[in-house]
Amino acid sequence: MPHRDDLVPQSAPSPSAAAPPQGSTAGRIAIISAGVGAGHDGAAEGLAQRLAEHGFLVDRHDFLDLLPARTGRLLCGTYHRLLTWMPEGYQRLYAATDQAARPGIGWRALFRAAERRTLRALAPDTRAVVSTYPGAGQVLGALRRRGLLTVPAFTYLTDFSVHALWVAPGIDAHLAVHPVPAAQAHARGATAVTVAGPVTDRRFAPATAGQRAAARARFALPANATLALLVAGSWGVGPVRRAAAEIQRTGVAVPVVVCGRNEALAEQLRRDGIEHAFGWVDDMPGLMHACDVLVQNAGGLTSLEAFAAGLPVASYRCIPGHGQTNAAALDEAGLAAWIRDPADLGPLLAELLHGPRGENQRAAGLALHRSAPGPVPAIAAAAVATGPLPPPPLAAVSTGPLPTPAARPAPKRFRGGRRLVLTAAATAATVSLGVAAPLAYAYSEAPARFTTVAHYLDGDGR
Repeated sequence: MPHRDDLVPQSAPSPSAAAPPQGSTAGRIAIISAGVGAGHDGAAEGLAQRLAEHGFLVDRHDFLDLLPARTGRLLCGTYHRLLTWMPEGYQRLYAATDQAARPGIGWRALFRAAERRTLRALAPDTRAVVSTYPGAGQVLGALRRRGLLTVPAFTYLTDFSVHALWVAPGIDAHLAVHPVPAAQAHARGATAVTVAGPVTDRRFAPATAGQRAAARARFALPANATLALLVAGSWGVGPVRRAAAEIQRTGVAVPVVVCGRNEALAEQLRRDGIEHAFGWVDDMPGLMHACDVLVQNAGGLTSLEAFAAGLPVASYRCIPGHGQTNAAALDEAGLAAWIRDPADLGPLLAELLHGPRGENQRAAGLALHRSAPGPVPAIAAAAVATGPLPPPPLAAVSTGPLPTPAARPAPKRFRGGRRLVLTAAATAATVSLGVAAPLAYAYSEAPARFTTVAHYLDGDGR
């Protein structure tokens, strides 16, 4: 994939643009997500579908590709390795960045380095930009503050808990899925916080008896057993084997485990005696139709999908950082029981399956999807009000293709040697934040593993 700035056309729509209904003139909206796990992209996909239904052209961009010198992929890879190898180190990094009043100098350098490519990625008729990833929101907010981005910018808060990086000065509005994250964002100083509600694929809906039976047959699941769907995100991280074994030992439900792209984990679970272990599943709505309760460890998009499907949800053996803060927020909202003690696993699963707590959670989850309008009305209203923007004067452009109306000409500080400095700073920031943290932790807290971790992070993960 090309990574040079001059290979990004300014007048052509994104290859991932979603087409509106024929004859539509609503305008164009850009969504910037990130391929970090699947939750941010999943929210962006659902949002793009709804905007297209309202007549908008939608361009999708991956924030990782907007960072220079492949630092985005380095950041994603080290984040994955940190969660896998040193979850305690990730917890420390998450907590440290969450307590800061503003992003540290390393993060600021990283975000600043993405500004030029972000501006150049926007098509000429873009009327609004939406972020579903914290880093993208920080970049958009900075561009809005300096007047370089002249169309409204939104942050769609996809998590139930709001980390400090989600809140960006300059963003026109922060859209939350529920009052709990909305209150957290407001407390952190977010502007124009609105409870918009979630956006999920419409296939996630309560199953009929016929759909349930057909789904169980399709996935070769027992027809009459009570099934607990255990998920661990697209990466299959966390103490999944332990959680699956503990669910099985309760005797309350048969575990059905989805390991995402971690096929090695699925194979290990089968060797452990967990009969129903899957890797990547394309038909998650169908699998949810087959099951009776969801057990999750990160509190991301899958939880919202389960609410729409009418499943009660439990948070158990959550991953550090956002996994635990999301579990606390979901518990506070009355949407998912957070099981902290393994001794409570069996009784709470039984209560969710057969008791009033499960009924209350089902009702709350379905109401979440039905009571709020979703983020589309707020975004659409701002986009329509913005209207076409006049192009900048030719005299303002020194070299290269014409800038877009949505983005004013980039100042000289982005050009030449300064650009190389920003790229180097971004690379250093990514390495220090993504790689040095687990190495430092391994050296200070687990010296026996330092050599192994260093070798792993220095290579390609094999």
